[in-house]
Amino acid sequence: MNVVHHAADRCIRWAFGVDPAAWPWTWVVEAAFLLLAAAVLLAFVALFAGPVTWVERRVAGRIMSRIGPNRVGPQGSLQWLADGIKCFLKEDLIPDGADRPLFRLAPYLVFGGMFGAFVVLPFGAHLVAADLNVGLLYLLAVTSLVVVGLLMAGWSSRSKWALFGGVRSAAQLVSYEVPAAFALLAVALAAGTLSLQGIVGAQGGWPWDWFVFRNPFLFVAFFLYFTAAIAEGNRTPFDLPEAESELVAGYNVEYSGMRYLFFMFAEWANLWIMSAVATACFLGGWQVPGVPPDRIAAAEGWAFVGGEALSFAIFAAKASALVLLVIQLRWTLPRLRVDQLMITCWKYLVPLAFAVVLGALVLLALVPEGGLADSILRATLVIFGAAVALLYGRRIRQTYLADRDLYRRMEGKDAWYPPYRLP
Repeated sequence: MNVVHHAADRCIRWAFGVDPAAWPWTWVVEAAFLLLAAAVLLAFVALFAGPVTWVERRVAGRIMSRIGPNRVGPQGSLQWLADGIKCFLKEDLIPDGADRPLFRLAPYLVFGGMFGAFVVLPFGAHLVAADLNVGLLYLLAVTSLVVVGLLMAGWSSRSKWALFGGVRSAAQLVSYEVPAAFALLAVALAAGTLSLQGIVGAQGGWPWDWFVFRNPFLFVAFFLYFTAAIAEGNRTPFDLPEAESELVAGYNVEYSGMRYLFFMFAEWANLWIMSAVATACFLGGWQVPGVPPDRIAAAEGWAFVGGEALSFAIFAAKASALVLLVIQLRWTLPRLRVDQLMITCWKYLVPLAFAVVLGALVLLALVPEGGLADSILRATLVIFGAAVALLYGRRIRQTYLADRDLYRRMEGKDAWYPPYRLP
């Protein structure tokens, strides 16, 4: 059953005290709620993509011992809005000799492929546009539209730099789809379903109930998928399709104005998609610790709204932590060469993906869930994961304190330095 319809029925019964199924124009109400869900998702993408650009530039400044945006708004927090208005007001140029229809269509195909993935992402217990029973398969299929859009952008621009970037992007996306799909296949085998809501429901709210700590092979599958997803999103160290030092800007080098902004929208939306899929498949998704999903589904009135809000907050917190990690990786790791990029995929990640699927199958068959061996495996992986998280947090804190002292010294010595106030 479509989750939007179910949530809509619940809301109408609670607000108006009537059963929508008894209305003669039920399909009109359902269509209105579907349009509303699409508008909400589009607003979420826009509101996420803007502030995350400011966060990324501030993190880049911290890592490089500089400040970053600090002029427009408090701590530069409105810089993304100024950049968006600037792109909106810029002239939309099309190069001479370009294939004009394909040139115009390409950025919308790229954005459509990314936006379509939001349909099956479970933001909460009932906050999902469509709970498809083939959700993972749909996700892999709809994001492949991005390859078509990038190739179209590169070829239609009539620029060798754009064409090189488009061809690189197509080769990269097609290659890294293989390890990503096999990593998600291991999760589907453990959950027994391809539905993202079903995968979240097969886990629990506590860390030892998450799939990432279920067995060592699923633990490796998490990092395998995350690496492949970063490569599919053209993020550093896999950003060869838009390598500035080689291709100027890659497939979008000839774009300007709003069409250029649509490419950026797709890139920033992909940050949330890869993090949300990893959260749903490996980190328990929206599951609330100590609260079973049946209790949230059975709630009525404000209790139902509160449960949905809490589940969304938990899901957003986990996904946002992964987004921040991807941003930090971009400004920490160097870019790979093209040959290193393909070697990493076909000689290391693909064989590892096959081993992960086979190993997960063997452990699922030999180690019964809830037994002593299963508990020992989960406890060991939870302890190891907690140790890694603590070391990572300690390193982030040391970097922040060192940069804070550096900024204060620079503010005291250099009168020309732009004004900056630490939070």
